[in-house]
Amino acid sequence: MPSSFSPKRRPITVSIVSHGQLALIAPLLEQLASFSATAIDKVVLTINIPDADPIGAPGEGLPIERIHNSAPKGFGANHNAAFSRCESDWFLVLNPDIRLDADILTPLMAQAAPDTGLLAPRIFESGRRTAEAHRALLTPREILTRNRPGYCAPARPDWVPGLFMLLRSAVYRQIGGFDERYFMYGEDADLCARVRLAHWQLQVAETLQARHDAQRASHRDFRYLYWHATSLMRWWASPVFWRYRQLCQNAQP
Repeated sequence: MPSSFSPKRRPITVSIVSHGQLALIAPLLEQLASFSATAIDKVVLTINIPDADPIGAPGEGLPIERIHNSAPKGFGANHNAAFSRCESDWFLVLNPDIRLDADILTPLMAQAAPDTGLLAPRIFESGRRTAEAHRALLTPREILTRNRPGYCAPARPDWVPGLFMLLRSAVYRQIGGFDERYFMYGEDADLCARVRLAHWQLQVAETLQARHDAQRASHRDFRYLYWHATSLMRWWASPVFWRYRQLCQNAQP
C-alpha cells in the first residue's frame, strides 16, 4: 500500500471549481489557510465560468494555481484536469460551499486505514443539528424511499457525495479519476464504486465534521434537473453499477 505522506512535499492537493463563485470560495480558502496550511501542497482553483466581479487573492499563505477554462467543463473533467497538476500523496475534491471550523485534513489522514482509498468527514447541512445519513447504493428505490419514515440508512456508506472526497493519489490514478461521460451528477457514485471494485475501502471519520451551505441548483433550474436525470440513467445502465450492486449484495450480512 502507498504511504500516507511524502517526505518531499506537503501531503494534499486541493481541487476547487468555480462556476462564477469566487465570493463563495473566498471564505473556504481563508479557512483552509487558517486551519490546514501545513497539510496543503497547493490549491488548484479552476475558473470554469468567469466571475463577473472577480475577487483578489484570498487564502493568504496558500499556494494557489489557477486553471482558466476557455469553455465550461463538467464536474469530473474539471477535477481530472486539476489532478494532472497533483504531485502530492493525497487529492482533495472540495465543493465551493464547504465550511470548516477546524483542521480536519490532518486528522483525516491520520485515521486512514491501510486499505482506505477514499476518506470523508461527516457532513452537516446548514441549519441541521445532525449529520447527513450515510448513502446506500444509488438506485431508484433508494431515491424514492430515503426521505420516507422508516428508512434505515446503512451503518457504512456505499458511496459519499463529491462535495468532500479525500483520495489517495495512487488510487485516483489507478482507477482513472472521474468518468467524464457524466456531467455534474453521478460521477461521485461511480467513482466510489470503482474505488471499491479496485479493492480499496471508503472510510468516513465519524468524529470529524464539515459544514455544507447547500446551493441546491437542481431545485431551481431545469437544466440541472435534466443533467441529474440523464446522469442517473447512465449510472443505472453502466456495467460499473451492476458489478458494484453485486459486490454490495455479497457484503450484506
